[in-house]
Amino acid sequence: MSSDADYASFLDKANQDTGGVEQQNSSKKSYSTKSVDTAVPKALEQVEEYYTSDADEPFEPVALKFEGSSVSAGDLKKLLGGDKEVEEVKQKSFESQYKTVIDAVKKAGDGEVKIFRVELNSTRAEYYVVAVDEKDGRLVGLKALSVES
Repeated sequence: MSSDADYASFLDKANQDTGGVEQQNSSKKSYSTKSVDTAVPKALEQVEEYYTSDADEPFEPVALKFEGSSVSAGDLKKLLGGDKEVEEVKQKSFESQYKTVIDAVKKAGDGEVKIFRVELNSTRAEYYVVAVDEKDGRLVGLKALSVES
């Protein structure tokens, strides 16, 4: 850089908008599953909690149409599209580490909270913390992406 004008020109070029955030994000590969097809309870939209893994991703609302009083791994697998491996996870470690998440899901649903791990690929999984809301015919809760290397 030989002069101030050249340096200023370089900085202007480096700081130019390259097409907007929407365009940049649309090229990112998505690993997420569809998790909302009905109204999301307000209690879930207000949770600002992160799942601790290699990526530390935020919990996102889940609200899926569902008929029944209890959800199983097979039920969740059908709701998500059927080709992913789904397994129920025991609650003890979640309860202590993610109390805010568990409490919000209990409040949004009928009280019984279940946790499921949905394998997306060899290094990524989603954790679903869900409860049934029988009155409104839906499965509600929160999910987070986990990167497991």
